[in-house]
Amino acid sequence: MKKITIHTMTPDDINEVYELESLVHPGHHWSKDAFYNELSNKLAHYYCLRDEGNKLAGYIGFWQIFEEAHITTLAVHPDYRRIQLAQILLIRLIEDCYKDMIKYITLEVRESNYQAINLYEKFLFESIGVRKNYYQDNGENALIMFTQNIWYDTFKSNFDRIKNNINRVSFEYVK
Repeated sequence: MKKITIHTMTPDDINEVYELESLVHPGHHWSKDAFYNELSNKLAHYYCLRDEGNKLAGYIGFWQIFEEAHITTLAVHPDYRRIQLAQILLIRLIEDCYKDMIKYITLEVRESNYQAINLYEKFLFESIGVRKNYYQDNGENALIMFTQNIWYDTFKSNFDRIKNNINRVSFEYVK
């Protein structure tokens, strides 16, 4: 993959997003209606990541609540894993946070999802607690993960390092 684009999710994207959601989370996934509802939520921001052939490779969503961003979903198609696309989606989210003066980012993640946990820890998320029986499909617990203030030098320098090391793909943001 040579070039990818990231654009704001629209209703035209929902069918493909739903297909990817079903593939990535076969036991318990969001419905199409859930995604449509999110697009009308004033707190919500959703982005799609597409390859040079315009195929959906991933997406991310978050809610902006005062000075906090809460990641609601992040998915990368299995064919596009291990080429930094999840990192690129997180970079997009964090850049939005800086633009909107957000201070903290939070999320829940399955305790068993070690790949996602490692990704979030790379971005200096820390586990601050557990939501017992959070996932409805199997009762699995969720780790609650939170960043320090993203304006602190420690976070910013780590973020800049990650951003500068994204070198396998070129990407651009489109409206």
